[in-house]
Amino acid sequence: MNIPNLDTLPHWSFGDSPEMADELVQLVLDGKKTLTCTALLWHLEENDKTLVGGFEVITDGQSTPKCVVQLVAQFIKNFDEVDENLAKQEGEGDLSLSYWRTAHQAFFEKYGVFDEKMGLLFTKFRVVKVL
Repeated sequence: MNIPNLDTLPHWSFGDSPEMADELVQLVLDGKKTLTCTALLWHLEENDKTLVGGFEVITDGQSTPKCVVQLVAQFIKNFDEVDENLAKQEGEGDLSLSYWRTAHQAFFEKYGVFDEKMGLLFTKFRVVKVL
């Protein structure tokens, strides 16, 4: 697989703290996390140009590159449409829908954007290189 120069790829980390970034990138490296989501509103506000098939670098909480992923799918679901399968692919907590709902609701409420019907952009990815 021909991966572009790492310096030219988007670099990002999960969550909103170094601790969360470290925890979630480790789940990716362990093969437990293969899906992530963001508020659709944030995605649109940022004018994100993420494309399926593209490569991105996931960093830890200190902005150290940890792996390169390829985006394999994107789709939109409302918060209240998320099911057990999607929660499991996010790889967090005990992998249950209950855990996913509680953790994500608290995260989005922290930023004042939570609504049961809020749109979420899900991105499925696969690790193509551990750094």
